[in-house]
Amino acid sequence: MNAIVVLCHFCELHGPRTLFCTEVLHAPLPQGAGSGDSPGQSEQVEEEEGGIQMSSRIRSHSPAEGASADSSSPGPKKSDMCEGCRSLPAGHPGYVSHDKETSIKYVSHQHPNHPQLFSTVRQACVRSLSCEVCPGREGPIFFGDEQHGFVFSHTFFIKDSLARGFQRWYSIITIMMDRIYLINSWPFLLGKIRGIIDELQGKALKVFEAEQYGCPQRAQRMNTAFTPFLHQRNGNAARSLTSLTNDENLWACLHTSFAWLLKACGSRLTEKLLEGAPTEDTLVQMEKLADLEEESEGWDNSEEEEEGKPASQADGREIRELNKSPADSSLLLDCRNWNATSRSQSVFQSLRHLRQVLGASSFRMLAWHVLMGNQVIWKARDTDLVQSAFDVLRTMLPVGCVRIIPYSDKYEEAYRCNFLGLSPHVQIPPHILSSEFAVLVEVRTATRSSLYPVLFDDEQPLSRYDFVVTSGSPVAADRVGPTILNKIEAALTNQNLSVDVVDQCLVCLKEEWMNKVKVLFKFTKVDSRPKEDTQKLLSILGAAEEDNVKLLKFWMTGLSKTYKSHLMSTVRSPTSSESRN
Repeated sequence: MNAIVVLCHFCELHGPRTLFCTEVLHAPLPQGAGSGDSPGQSEQVEEEEGGIQMSSRIRSHSPAEGASADSSSPGPKKSDMCEGCRSLPAGHPGYVSHDKETSIKYVSHQHPNHPQLFSTVRQACVRSLSCEVCPGREGPIFFGDEQHGFVFSHTFFIKDSLARGFQRWYSIITIMMDRIYLINSWPFLLGKIRGIIDELQGKALKVFEAEQYGCPQRAQRMNTAFTPFLHQRNGNAARSLTSLTNDENLWACLHTSFAWLLKACGSRLTEKLLEGAPTEDTLVQMEKLADLEEESEGWDNSEEEEEGKPASQADGREIRELNKSPADSSLLLDCRNWNATSRSQSVFQSLRHLRQVLGASSFRMLAWHVLMGNQVIWKARDTDLVQSAFDVLRTMLPVGCVRIIPYSDKYEEAYRCNFLGLSPHVQIPPHILSSEFAVLVEVRTATRSSLYPVLFDDEQPLSRYDFVVTSGSPVAADRVGPTILNKIEAALTNQNLSVDVVDQCLVCLKEEWMNKVKVLFKFTKVDSRPKEDTQKLLSILGAAEEDNVKLLKFWMTGLSKTYKSHLMSTVRSPTSSESRN
């Protein structure tokens, strides 16, 4: 996280001061911050935890280096600092921690070395301890701007028996330029910084109580009430935080806490690219997964109840489960990823491959029935082939319009599924074979004379089959058909387009027509417009043809429940009814 964490103090003599700061370095360390990466030469390793190796840099500087560092340091002069304004002793180079995972270094010292960063920290320090204070002067607050950065500040008091009011004022601030990220990190920063503050206050309270027990200051001050206060403190105008907490390792501990805070806060939130609102396919998949979870919970509860029932009742329950329609098991298949690599996917690689196998005319007939919502029946012995064909054909439809029974030993009605796989011996009712709302693909064992020349290869799995596509309402060659079918065929016949590009074309085409479906649904089902207006709308949408109208009506069944309920709730709200009137 590109931020800096600073501990600030309000000195009674010098005003707001920065005591200790930890910053993130993505580049090599500056010259004044130590140059050796080897812990054995320039640093002493003290701790390694969570991938961060902490070390205290004890490299001795030459007089020339020390003089140049002092002359170029942006911090205040030594004459303007007292014990309460100083954290690290003179000559201490600070602390550094190495993050092995990201090659980032967390460096701690009293003031930032960069003049511009020092100015930003200095301004935030002054504001956190003067004007930007929450009610009660103790607690979190947020302030900042685009020019000087945004600040999360938490002010607090530390007990001091020699201070005015027996307490001193401190703050821990976090500065960064990303306002949204800092606001989203508010709960995390508040909890962790509050923990650091509680630890500091707890240590200081023990020291305060011990000093008060040995030499109570309240009674002594009341006896000398008319003496100037500053002269009665025997020169102890300010005390260091290490003295107040009686912890010589305080700065090393604060460095560890601040470094972990920067690392943890940077890794807990990740940015994701959002390309608009969720698609209807995504919403439908989420709804199906939610239904599956509820159904599985219901099964678990019913199983617990059945444990105490007689064996005959339990056997009856098993029979009922076995007699469940295969459409129930296909629900899980509908929610899986379409592009998952499986054994059945290797039969038909893509729509283009399926078109090459079936032939242009047979594929057009099959695709027309798929887009219109008619029942597609495949009869074959190879279940993998049937499943592969359905996986490819379903890519032309929205997820909500797909109802698959992969393989069955009996015919299932069209209202249960629009993709049905059957074994060769299953008898299909005559009225289905002659119906214009169904298409049958029979996979027969091919002879040498009927093989396609391209597939005349015994090593190819499809070379063993002959595909016969029949329907009660064959699509005429001169029939225009739905617009989306013509565009799909144009993409499949364009050899300059790769398979991945064709897949993206399908996604775009489905989104385009699903948007038309949404407009038609709101126009007819929600607003209840007359037929004349509907015809005008279809003409505007470019879907006035008969096949396009049938396609839109079928695809309307694939709209998500979320979208439908949203429209209905909008119409029923008082504001929407007033606006329509």
